[in-house]
Amino acid sequence: MATPTPPVHKRKGSIFRTIKAVLWSFVGLRARGDYEKDVDQLNPVHIVIIGLIGAAIFVGGLILLATWVVSK
Repeated sequence: MATPTPPVHKRKGSIFRTIKAVLWSFVGLRARGDYEKDVDQLNPVHIVIIGLIGAAIFVGGLILLATWVVSK
């Protein structure tokens, strides 16, 4: 007899909540309660994708800033 599989826990985090969590993680400030809610509700794949996009925007901004400063 096959054992029944446990129910899949659906994560119901919005994209804006994911963006907010990633931005707070870039700053390094996050309350423990908010962190625990994020772990329960946010999709890890979305966090990784938003994190990579945020890092690319940050690095691109630094490159543009350095180019602008050097050109003056």
